[in-house]
Amino acid sequence: MADDKRGREEQARDEDRRQREREVLAALERADETEPPVDERDLGEFESELDTLAFPVTGAEVVDAVGDQTVESVEGTYTVSELVAETDQETFDAPDTVRMRVQRPTIAAAMKRVVEAVETVPNTDLGKSQREAYEKTLRELKAIDADDDDEGVAAISDWIVERIHDEGKIPGSRAVRRQAAKFCRSNGYEVRNDEWLGV
Repeated sequence: MADDKRGREEQARDEDRRQREREVLAALERADETEPPVDERDLGEFESELDTLAFPVTGAEVVDAVGDQTVESVEGTYTVSELVAETDQETFDAPDTVRMRVQRPTIAAAMKRVVEAVETVPNTDLGKSQREAYEKTLRELKAIDADDDDEGVAAISDWIVERIHDEGKIPGSRAVRRQAAKFCRSNGYEVRNDEWLGV
């Protein structure tokens, strides 16, 4: 681009367009949020101790290093050890992945129980895509069931853990979605067929 008035105006338009695109992407990401994130300013000491770890790290290493640190959310105070499974099967590539986990404490606590239950089944692990599907189902329940003390999140995480203990295998993500939809419908929440839970 030429360094003249026309070139500078074109660069300014491009920068303005990129900024609008970033704002739209940020808004889309926030639209998926069902639990207000923990304010990053409240993660001060946790952040500084987390930065001392050499990533990638396991969940056990995170709990060992920062497990006693507390995280304040709108729903209460949690320790990191209540939100991250103390296991070698779960790994974190960067501090941001740990940070994102603890910023959604309701979902993190539910998934911790699931991960710990999976660990009791020999030769089994929770794959990334299955974990993401479980988390998405729990987020959808959190959004639907926002006024009822996260009853849906607790019910479905209990159901997953019971299936793992009773059957010795991990329920498929579709089965989890079906159970979540069944819970919603039996409690008077509408689930449309075009939604994530509408399987």
